[in-house]
Formats: sequence, structure tokens, C-alpha cells
Amino acid sequence: MHDDDDDAQHGPLAGFTVGVTAARRAEELGTLLTRRGAAVLHAPALRIVPLADDSELLAATKDLVDNPPDVVIATTAIGFRGWVEAADGWGIGDELLELLRGIELLARGPKVKGAIRAAGLTEAWSPQSESMAEVLDRLLEEGVTGRRIALQLHGEPLPGFVESLRAAGAEVVGVPVYRWMPPEDIAPLDRMLDATVGRGLDALTFTSAPAVASYLNRAETRGILPEVLDALNHDVLTACVGPVTALPLQAKGIDTVQPERFRLGPLVQVLCAQLPARARALPVAGHRVEIRGHAVLVDGALRPVPPAGMALLHTLARRPGWVVSRADLLRALPGSGTDEHAVETAMARLRTALGAPRLIQTVVKRGYRLALDPSADTKYDAARPGG
Repeated sequence: MHDDDDDAQHGPLAGFTVGVTAARRAEELGTLLTRRGAAVLHAPALRIVPLADDSELLAATKDLVDNPPDVVIATTAIGFRGWVEAADGWGIGDELLELLRGIELLARGPKVKGAIRAAGLTEAWSPQSESMAEVLDRLLEEGVTGRRIALQLHGEPLPGFVESLRAAGAEVVGVPVYRWMPPEDIAPLDRMLDATVGRGLDALTFTSAPAVASYLNRAETRGILPEVLDALNHDVLTACVGPVTALPLQAKGIDTVQPERFRLGPLVQVLCAQLPARARALPVAGHRVEIRGHAVLVDGALRPVPPAGMALLHTLARRPGWVVSRADLLRALPGSGTDEHAVETAMARLRTALGAPRLIQTVVKRGYRLALDPSADTKYDAARPGG
């Protein structure tokens, strides 16, 4: 539906605004999106609190030192480092390292492997794919009946993983290294919710289930959950890094899109495929017009349009070729007053921004219309093209 040559000029996400709710790796995700042309609105939906002062982690660590497990699985580099540092702070760092030296230590991927080596340890094995499924397959092949397996958790659950090990006869001990908390400054999250309701976003990305829960809880606290869900259901594309992240949204009846590989790069690729496909592409006055979130492609050239102009254009595009009255267009303008002159001002700016004045026709005493091809010119004898 869109030309790849156009994308080469300005990026497949040009003209779209994407919300990023991640706390960790938000910068990385934001860079991937802006590199492909998107405007990014960032509001961390949570913060990750290290558990150095947390009795839960201390108790789990002491229990492991006293009752050594057969296997320890390290899932994230930041989590593994945090665990070792916290143990040092409590004065049991040496005991923890001694424990990890004497048992089968599995690393989820290269980053975790780096953190393990940096602590002066060596992993017994690490999968090529960074996939917990591969770790699970290896353990089940080895046989886990009667084995005690410690799993370093990082903020979010690993569904199916623990259950599969337990079903195969293992005892699984969770080591909770971090805890999710609401953001200290709630204002950016509130702006993100307002942008969702106001359709100021074309897509919203989530990289963890707790972030989704935090976003929805804040909407509920403010009494705007129905409006937020309506926007996510109809106008704002919701993209989740994987199926676990999507669960709280699906519970509310929201459809989400997800990449096949649960990574940031593939998440961005899903948006690159989905957002342009959702844009309206219309033949208008001999031009090809694609209406995106905050910009328009006219014959493949990107034309940024101010919010008032986009509001008018979206209204005209709902019934392309039909006349829309000034009163209806006035209602569509952000913060609309009662003066229809505001429509004329916004329309003049819109035509300038589009760079092709004949795209929108003035129909005398009636309003405006998109000059759709093939146009029924006889029906609009009163039209003054470009007027």
C-alpha cells in the first residue's frame, strides 16, 4: 500500500507518533523508532527499584547459601550484577560467589555471560539464541526430577517456564532481584494518557506486563480508563514485545500486535509494517495522498501538517469526495470555538502545508471536499478548485 522508494527517502514511520512506556532501554527503542522517521513520546510507566534493602532477596540468598541448589539460571546481566552487589552490601558476597562456583550455572545469553565472567565466574552453558525456551529444553533433556533449581528473576514473570520445570519434578526457587514501582514523576505518564485519548499517538509500545498494568491503573485512578480503552480499540495501535506483555491488555479486550521474536528490533519492524498499512491512501486531484498521523505524503513527498490541519484532513477523508460543512469542520478543530473563520484560517494553512492547493476544493456556501479521483465534476459545478 506504500512505496518502498518513498520509505527510502523519509523512513517508513515518518509522519507517525509512537509512545514509548519502557523504563529500561527506552533510549534504545526511541533511537530505533526515530531512525525510521517516527516522532517519539516517552513516558516511563514504572521505575525499577533495586532490592539492596529488600528482605525478600536477602532471605532468598541466605536460603541458597544454606541449602545449595543444583542449578542457578541467570536471566539478565543487570539483574545478575545487582544480585552480586546486593550480597556484597550485606556481607555475604563471598559466600554467594563460592556457591555459584560450585554448581551448574546457566546464562540466558551473551550479556549475562559477560556479567558472570566479570564476577570471576564461568557459566556451564549458554544458548545461542538468548531464549529461555532453549534453556528449558536443555534442563528437561538433562532431567530435573528431584533437582533444586534457582531462577534469578528480573521484574517480570516467566510464564510456563517455572510450571514446566515443576511439572517435570524440579523444585524451583525464585530469586527476585528487582521490584517494579510507579514512576516518581507521574506527569509524563499523564501526558501520555492524554495523548492516547486525544489520538495524538498513532501507536503505543509496551515492553513489560508491569508497564501495561501501571499505565491502565493510572488511567483508572484518573477516571479515564473507558476513554483510553476506546482509543486503543479504534485508533491507537498497541504493540507489545511479546505475549506475556500483552496479557493485561487482552484481558481488557484490546487487540495487540507482536513480533515473532521478542526483541526491540523486531518490535519496531512490526510497526514499520503495520502503521503505513493503516494510513489512508487516496487518489486526489491527480495526486496520490497518504494521510498519516501528523503528516501527509503527497506523491511520496512528506508534508508535515499542523494539528488543526490534520484534524480537518482526517474529517474530510472520512467521506472522501463528499462536502463537509464549515460547522462540522469547526467541531473537529482542537479546542474549537464558535467562529467559523477559524476553519478558513486552518484550511489556508493546510493547503499551504500540502503544497498542492487543488487537493481540497471550496464548495461555495456549503463547505469543503477532497477532490477525489475519479471525481464527479458535474455534481460540483459550484466548486471553485483551489478557491
